[in-house]
Amino acid sequence: MEARTTLLANAPALEERAWRIRRNALRMGQVQGQGYIAQALGVADVLAVSYFHALSYRPEEPDWEGRDRFLLSIGHYAIALYAALIEAGIIPPDELESYGTDDSRLPMSGMASYTPGMEISGGSLGIGLGIAVGIGLGLKRKSSDRFVYNLMSDGELDEGPTWEAAMSAGHWRLDNLICIVDVNRMQADGVSTGVLNFEPLPAKWEAFGWHVQRVDGNDMGALVQAFDTARALTEPKPRVIICDTRMAKGVPFLEAREKSHFLRVEPHEWDLAIEALDAGRGA
Repeated sequence: MEARTTLLANAPALEERAWRIRRNALRMGQVQGQGYIAQALGVADVLAVSYFHALSYRPEEPDWEGRDRFLLSIGHYAIALYAALIEAGIIPPDELESYGTDDSRLPMSGMASYTPGMEISGGSLGIGLGIAVGIGLGLKRKSSDRFVYNLMSDGELDEGPTWEAAMSAGHWRLDNLICIVDVNRMQADGVSTGVLNFEPLPAKWEAFGWHVQRVDGNDMGALVQAFDTARALTEPKPRVIICDTRMAKGVPFLEAREKSHFLRVEPHEWDLAIEALDAGRGA
């Protein structure tokens, strides 16, 4: 099966998909009055390209064996992935209002046992890439041609298991593994490179035997090209796409806030944020 979007006539443009993902995330944040909204808004373009350009999947059959696997290593980004899964038709839109409530399939941190399309539980940071390596090896043993995507944060670059997994993937030449690093430069304790400087990133990944691309993670054209290059690469090595993103992208008054890891959004500001997002639609 080819990437999902190749099968849909007159499908919305990727920019439209990203806008809808952002809007879904804001509406879920409004339900609970909180959430990792800045990250969700920032990574929406990456998710739009993933689900509506690159990934092969069946919305009506989330566990289809022939699917590409998309792992959310950063469990607190769950609101962002739910927003994409709703747009993709894997989760019904009417479940949006249940976000974070008792018995919801959309808990505030990603739980694979609860949510269709959620491949792993990612509450502990730094474990996703190691799981992706294991899945990639398993698919190889099954002679599957499916890809494993692992979305992780720049904060996870501080974790030792991330680099053990990176070294393992290079050793095993896992050409079915595509790692996506969201570099938004903000962690709970402050600016990412101030907590622990991880630059120069491309040189580090290359040293572990990876094919490396670095792009503006809010530039749709650059993302599409990077995903296409990663999928088409013939070299027997894992691939990483380093995406520099803007926290709270699409809502200017939230973009301007310095402490953006867990944004404080006042009750009246949710509607304002949606209005601001809608006003910039297509801009």
